[in-house]
Amino acid sequence: MAIEGIDTIRCNGCGACVHSCPADVIRMDADTKQAVVKYPQDCVVCCWCLVECPRDAIVFTPTKVAPLFTSWG
Repeated sequence: MAIEGIDTIRCNGCGACVHSCPADVIRMDADTKQAVVKYPQDCVVCCWCLVECPRDAIVFTPTKVAPLFTSWG
């Protein structure tokens, strides 16, 4: 899964998703005072925004298409 968007009807603008995102994918829109997905391609699928959102406003896609990276230390 990867973040697809924010349900604007459910979002109350609390900013919990913005503060919980380690990849800085979600930002607050100054005009609407609601969260918006600015950089969906950077989503690391940690799901913290989904966990922290009190209104269940985060919309995820069923799959994420991205190259697989392997790191050997």
